[in-house]
Amino acid sequence: MEDMPESIPENLPQAAASATDPIAEAVAIMARLRAPNGCPWDREQTFDSIKRHTLEETYEVFDAIERRAWPDLKDELGDLLLQVLFYAQMASEAGYFTIQDVAENLNAKLIRRHPHIFGDAEAADSNAVLRNWEQIKQTEKKALKSTQTSQTSMLDEIPRSMPALMEAGKLGSRAAKVGFDWPNSDGLFDKLAEEINELKAELNPSSPDSSTTAIEAELGDILFTAVNLARHLKVDPESALRATNAKFRRRFAAMESAAGNSAALAASSPDQLEILWNQAKNATTESTRS
Repeated sequence: MEDMPESIPENLPQAAASATDPIAEAVAIMARLRAPNGCPWDREQTFDSIKRHTLEETYEVFDAIERRAWPDLKDELGDLLLQVLFYAQMASEAGYFTIQDVAENLNAKLIRRHPHIFGDAEAADSNAVLRNWEQIKQTEKKALKSTQTSQTSMLDEIPRSMPALMEAGKLGSRAAKVGFDWPNSDGLFDKLAEEINELKAELNPSSPDSSTTAIEAELGDILFTAVNLARHLKVDPESALRATNAKFRRRFAAMESAAGNSAALAASSPDQLEILWNQAKNATTESTRS
């Protein structure tokens, strides 16, 4: 083991002896952690127990980018890579595939979907690249469907576990490909007003069918319509809502500062809170303009 890099512990599996780069070393470390005499916590993990961490790490990557915190981004990308290594190691143990299979599949896909670089196709601009990408993607999906025995919906390709705002946008976008869509945003504004009125009707105490389930359904219709309005306006609803959340944070912090502290803010009357909010709103609006 004299040739093993100092950063790799000597008690790694024998395969780690050939790890001469950080990626290979990370793969070897994960294999060691999952080995029979490895880490108890790592050995207990399953695909289901790890998946929530994957979502958390993805959001932390997103947050680091939003904050332009590049050192943090490097760290968060490492945490996200850990998730990939974890899944690949568990899959390898189960005989499904290896990390090498994952990389080979990715490499083949990148080459296949960039024929203007690795083939004879032409793409004058990014729009042409996207069109080629989508055409190739659809061809691949048709080939896959030809091997499936059961009829599937075109919406089945959209993961049900993705964030609801993102899922709603993709559902609307996919349905629009077969012409099932509003012709323009005007219809969506009308639909949004209609859904709001339906929610108000459910909130009416005299409504015979009013229930938490019905209210939730109507509110869901409002959100779904709003997401599709954003799609028509070419606005990412997730980014729009995150920006509004950040704006609320700034204004609420300004309210706390004006009141002195959170306790004083909590003791304020509704009228005082309204005054503080308007002051914070005006102050933060001016600061963003300057």
